[in-house]
Formats: sequence, C-alpha cells, structure tokens
Amino acid sequence: MYQNGSSSSYEINTETTPFRVLVVDDDRILRKMHKMMLTRLGIEVEVAVNGKEAVDLHLAGASFHLVLMDLQMPVMDGSQATKELRGMGVTSPIVGVTAACAEKAAFLASGLTDCVSKPLTISKIANYLPAPSPNNHANN
Repeated sequence: MYQNGSSSSYEINTETTPFRVLVVDDDRILRKMHKMMLTRLGIEVEVAVNGKEAVDLHLAGASFHLVLMDLQMPVMDGSQATKELRGMGVTSPIVGVTAACAEKAAFLASGLTDCVSKPLTISKIANYLPAPSPNNHANN
C-alpha cells in the first residue's frame, strides 16, 4: 500500500494480471524512485534509460498498461519516442513526466495522453492506475 500524502491510499489487486508500467527516464535516481514507488503498489515495473530503449522494448513484443516518459533524454527524447510508439500502434496511455513545463504543449502534441510535472507522485497519475482497493484500517 502507498500513502501519497493525502487521505487516499492506493493498493493494487495483483490476484489477476499484473498491471505493467514502463518508466522511461535517463536519470538513474528518478528511475529508481519511480520504480520503488510503483512496486510498493504491486505494480510490475520495467525501466528504460531513453526513448530508443522504450521503442525497442515494444518492438521486442513487450506491452505495458502505462508508459511514464521523460521529455529530455539522450539518444531519443520523449517526444520522438512517443511519436514512434504511436506510429507502431501503441494505444496505452503515455504520460509525460517533465521538469520542462515550458515545453509541455509541444510534448503533448507528440501524442502524449497527459503531461505531469516532476516530481512524480501517485496522485498525479492516479487516473491511469487501477482503481484502489478499499483501504482496510483494521490493523491501525
């Protein structure tokens, strides 16, 4: 279970198919933080260090329920990767995660579903995650 700082707690039911998220960011620390935050919810997380790796994962047959995409990365940036993924027929939500708010409009135009500012929090992407299970307060 993850407490996001508000009164809401999110817990993912993993009795069925695991919810899979791809985190794409060139910053090793942010990748690790995002992965840790999501795995605490029972979400299966894969990471890529740039847009090309994200595209290559999809070309290799991987599929994800959600892609969290940084904008500024070496090799292939988030805008180009998003265009390529959409061109390949990827329909999963792709949410941009960026500190470059001034470039948000251009990033959205590349085919993003949404764009949120860093730092990433569960509350910022809650609409793209499975519905939280009822919070059991019996042990509190």
